[in-house]
Amino acid sequence: MKKIFLISLLLLPFLVTAQTVNLKYGSENKTVSGNKISSLESAALQKRLARGWNTWNTRSILSQVLLPEYFAINFQLYNAKSDSTLKDALIGRRGAGVENVIPGPHSYDGSYTELTVDWKGIKVNVKTAARGKNLAVVITPLESSKQDMLLIKPGLIWNGEGSMVISKNRFEFKSKNKKLNFYLKTESKPSFDDSVIACPLNGKIIISSYKLKTVNEIESLVSSAGKRLVTNKEKYGADSSLYDAMQTVLAWDVIYEPTQHIVISPVSRIWNCNWNGWVLFDWDTYFAAYMYSFDNKDLAYANVIAISKDISKNGFIPNFASALGTSEDRSEPPVGSYIVWKIYEKCKEKWFLSEVFNELLTWNRWWNNNRQVDGYLCWGSDPYKSDMPEWLTKEVGKIQAAKWESGLDNSPMYDNARFDTSKHRLMLADVGLISMYIWDCRNLSKIAGVLGKQKIKTELNNRAEKYSAKLRTLYDKKLGIYLNKNLVTGKFSYQLSPTLFYPLLTGIPTQKQAEIMMEKHFYNPKEFWGKWIIPSISRNDSAFKDNDYWRGRIWAPMNFLVYCGLKNYKLPLARHDLVKKSEQLLMKSWLGERHIFENYNSVTGAGGDVVNSDKFYHWGALLAFMKLLKL
Repeated sequence: MKKIFLISLLLLPFLVTAQTVNLKYGSENKTVSGNKISSLESAALQKRLARGWNTWNTRSILSQVLLPEYFAINFQLYNAKSDSTLKDALIGRRGAGVENVIPGPHSYDGSYTELTVDWKGIKVNVKTAARGKNLAVVITPLESSKQDMLLIKPGLIWNGEGSMVISKNRFEFKSKNKKLNFYLKTESKPSFDDSVIACPLNGKIIISSYKLKTVNEIESLVSSAGKRLVTNKEKYGADSSLYDAMQTVLAWDVIYEPTQHIVISPVSRIWNCNWNGWVLFDWDTYFAAYMYSFDNKDLAYANVIAISKDISKNGFIPNFASALGTSEDRSEPPVGSYIVWKIYEKCKEKWFLSEVFNELLTWNRWWNNNRQVDGYLCWGSDPYKSDMPEWLTKEVGKIQAAKWESGLDNSPMYDNARFDTSKHRLMLADVGLISMYIWDCRNLSKIAGVLGKQKIKTELNNRAEKYSAKLRTLYDKKLGIYLNKNLVTGKFSYQLSPTLFYPLLTGIPTQKQAEIMMEKHFYNPKEFWGKWIIPSISRNDSAFKDNDYWRGRIWAPMNFLVYCGLKNYKLPLARHDLVKKSEQLLMKSWLGERHIFENYNSVTGAGGDVVNSDKFYHWGALLAFMKLLKL
């Protein structure tokens, strides 16, 4: 995702060990500015979402939490040979001796979850089924040695009020308004004290709130919950595997953020743990919201509202908002209005538009007022004082932070661009930014029209025309594509990236120009065409061989934005080929590993060949979403 770190810090999210993640539950008491729930509808939305048993605790997928009571059942694995305990489990952790988690099906509401954990010779399958306040958990050891244990640690999380008592083969939660008992069924007698139950891993372990149900009845209940989820996925027919991939990563990324009392979906749990509990990135979160809108309106709304309400003091949606603070120097690509409009087209609820309109409008105006140089838009980073950790602030107001604003953190497009140290701008007229901004103006204009804001609609249309005229000056007729322009020398840059296809989003290129772009560049094997597409820099660029983040690797959001642009033109073959190859890329790792990668190798199609590609990152599922949209 974001190269917020220097090279040494870049690897941090991928090298977290089970021990370093073990922060105290309830330690995240940092007050976060901003009001993410600003209407009755939004409050009601969060109340609907934040209830029942689910994997709400971002720090471990082996934790089940009941909302709003804050009851938690945390499962840990004890390895006798090494005398060590896996206290928290995460999907996609890297490093020696860490757990390997195979994420199984997961309903959005927690009514069914399944996963397999493999760690130091212990391998267990965990299935859960929740209904109301009731929960059943079936844990099946697949591999283990004598004296290996499952540790069950019930308790209250996030400073929840109440008590928990463990006794023989059972434990009890109590709060002001609720009492809930859980019962254990094991093949060997467990041991216990006042905080933990230790169960030998020599047979199935069943934990449930159903006192009178037999083992067979509980297993049947859990199995039925799993079958219901499978049946729902099967209705997508030939695309059921694509839907399974997208829905699964989205469901596992749903968490509860206790300092603000909201349900959100950060990019991955590993990223959250390294940001003291949660982090939302700008365009990542909007893209996730669009995918949620396919089958879960409430989660789509919740994520759009969360990132939009994190608007900075200076009026832009920030690069990041987190438990550690917010980037007050820079934004990220303006895709929000398009996402909001598409969600509205499907759901038709005006309150949702009203909820985020002011933030989107303020953000739109900010670009025009703060990132314009000679009539063009460019990336930047504005200096400010911050009490955040140094690794988050040392590049503020410098060229690297301006690159981070682009979302393409180390793209070769910016290698030779000059950074104006007085204006704090990257002096490059950026085709991608200008195109996305025109797109933003036009989609926000549609929203203004629905809300009856005709004066603002005219304002937005005028701005779209203003930048459309500037975008037209960046078309190179000889090369047949739009090019970035050095604002110091006045010369075009000939480094080619998929962002140069983004003018298709605006409808400004003629049909003929669009055809030329596809023929000369999209289908050119020396540039973007190949078995796996679309590389983030052309294959004949010297930086392509770096295979490092945005230096040659494939990124789902780039493919998706090009796809959105192709929908504006009669280019059925290009659109078909992009969708098909994106599907094949995703399925390559999903069917074999059940991983959704942050980015992929443009030569081999592998996602896990480098350490700075998160293994379970939700925007990777955009590779499936294109096919599921069937547009």
